[in-house]
Amino acid sequence: MTIKYGDISPRTAAFVVRDLLKRGMPWLVFEKFGQSKPLPANSTKTIQFRRYYLDSTFTSTFGSDFNPHEYFKGTNFDPANKMLTEGVTPDATAIESSDYEASLVQYGDRVVISDVVLDTHEDPILREAVDILGEQAAVLIEKTRYNVLKAGTNVFYSNGTARTDVNTTFSLLDQRKVTRFLKRQLGKQITSMVKSTPAYGTEAIAPSFVCIVHPDLEPDLRAITGFVPVEKYGSMSPWENEIGKIEDVRYISSTIIEPFASAGAISGTAVLESNGTNADVYPMIFLARDAYGIVAFKGKNALTPMVVNPTPTDSDPLAQRGHVGWKGYSATIILNDFWMARVETAVSDLSA
Repeated sequence: MTIKYGDISPRTAAFVVRDLLKRGMPWLVFEKFGQSKPLPANSTKTIQFRRYYLDSTFTSTFGSDFNPHEYFKGTNFDPANKMLTEGVTPDATAIESSDYEASLVQYGDRVVISDVVLDTHEDPILREAVDILGEQAAVLIEKTRYNVLKAGTNVFYSNGTARTDVNTTFSLLDQRKVTRFLKRQLGKQITSMVKSTPAYGTEAIAPSFVCIVHPDLEPDLRAITGFVPVEKYGSMSPWENEIGKIEDVRYISSTIIEPFASAGAISGTAVLESNGTNADVYPMIFLARDAYGIVAFKGKNALTPMVVNPTPTDSDPLAQRGHVGWKGYSATIILNDFWMARVETAVSDLSA
């Protein structure tokens, strides 16, 4: 079956997809660090991630979720239970698995371009339409990622025990609390990421945890003792929108990480307050390796462009309207809540 791209050929569509994705790449921050799977053609709308482990005789103090810290303390890893008796074959231990399913959701949009614009406009409006739709697609998909990940259950606060208590800024101690938690849960540092190109694939990176923050947090991060800006990385290449690193955490900014306006406590310090009284609360998403899974928004099946030139039809007999659009699938799922955390903090008011 031939895939239809409107009035453009499959070859031209490939270039349009590349350009759409290229324009959107700087926005795709969460895209880089999830356990990524490409979208196969002619497949189901459900994508499945699977974890294997020895039989689940361990007792988790965190409920039914798979907790590596509790798992490795279980009976299968107790040397007293695995001592061999001479000449006696030990009982076999079963291998079990857990499946994590995410349903694909289709998104898309289009713009209408009139024949008059195409004929008379001094700017290459078709080119501009492709570019801006590429940005829209990336921001929209990135928001779907964030909406899933911000629902993680491990939350730390820069002060207090709830969002409504927050009115102080982020500190090095706050970071160390999070990294200690991730390491205690056997969260591994991220050592590869999805390439920052339209093509599907991964590339190796220096081991680190990653934190995604709103740009408003940048001054507070830079003020922390030990902050290393990207220009002093030496041989390590920075990512798009990367701010710098503190100890074993690299920080990346994205305006997708919107604050909770005036959701904190009455401010006793100079922090941002949308209502002039209560602190705005900014989420910070800390990630270890394999914390979540995604269908990568790249590759040949990620996005379908549509370009329809003005053509006479029953609804448009004078061929006055053309269309440029896109459609694509997205899916994001938390694979292990113990390998990610959210810090909620206030940020400094620089005008104070």
